[in-house]
Amino acid sequence: MFTAQKQVETQHILLDRIKAASQNIDVQYMRRSDREITNFNEIVNVLYRANTIRLGMFDGEYPYVIPLSYGFETSNGCIVLYIHGAKEGLKHDLLVRNNRVCVETDIFHRYVEISGSILVEYESVIGFGIAETVVGAEATHGLDLLLIHCGYSAFEYDKSALDAVKVMKITLTQFTGKRRFVNDGALAGSTGIEPAT
Repeated sequence: MFTAQKQVETQHILLDRIKAASQNIDVQYMRRSDREITNFNEIVNVLYRANTIRLGMFDGEYPYVIPLSYGFETSNGCIVLYIHGAKEGLKHDLLVRNNRVCVETDIFHRYVEISGSILVEYESVIGFGIAETVVGAEATHGLDLLLIHCGYSAFEYDKSALDAVKVMKITLTQFTGKRRFVNDGALAGSTGIEPAT
């Protein structure tokens, strides 16, 4: 049944798509909107607590995905990730050919058996963006953020190490967060996040 509320939601989605099309932005909608994390600060909190991103790149017939440590910062509602690695290799070659990427991170909490089913409690973030190489002060800044996120904010490294690695910045042009908690409050209370129903 097409209720009045559903009609209003559909109109908002269409208006968003028209606006995005005029700005050449691709908007994605989550099928399970009841699990969507819509608050920017809560999405950032997932990135803060997670420890690895999966970086998806184009590789001809199949996608190519690798796990990476990362650092990040936010500015004016944008999320910027920093990664590093060797100056050559498949990742480097793919990003030279096409620097549009997808990133994913998640936090697994536990499996829960309930009502004859086994469910998983989790939080995740998926983002799409542009990867680009940074050098000089911005590369140093990116490595510093990576060390902070990995728990080594006081680690002093030889700045000449920058000559041996490539630091990349990924500016997310769109991102979504998702979570699921069984409505018993036991785990949700420990993360400061309300349980989903």
